[in-house]
Amino acid sequence: QVQLVESGGGSVQAGESLRLSCTASGRTDSRYIAAWIRQAPGKDRETVAVIHWSSDKTYYADSGKGRFTISRDDAGDTVYLQMNSLTPADPAVYYCAARPSSIFRTTPDEFDHWGQGTQVTVSS
Repeated sequence: QVQLVESGGGSVQAGESLRLSCTASGRTDSRYIAAWIRQAPGKDRETVAVIHWSSDKTYYADSGKGRFTISRDDAGDTVYLQMNSLTPADPAVYYCAARPSSIFRTTPDEFDHWGQGTQVTVSS
């Protein structure tokens, strides 16, 4: 089992930046693929970014391309989401999720381990 803990959410003005962090612990073979997935009230979950823990292959949703960057630290324990130029369309609970397989997938249902989520609020 792998445990994921997010941090870094908060309230910012439109145009500002936030960096989310996700620290993983537990079985290292359970977190080959890591993702940031968000859910706004009344909306479906949206995978905003995905990274392969060992190959560093990445995926970005169109909503975050050019503004969001997913990365991990060298130790492989922490995954980050740098979010720049935040807009009023970005507020949501942002979840860190991990998939116990090296096969690259991006849909939320294919992730087995989830953190508790961190709230991001953007005011205009």
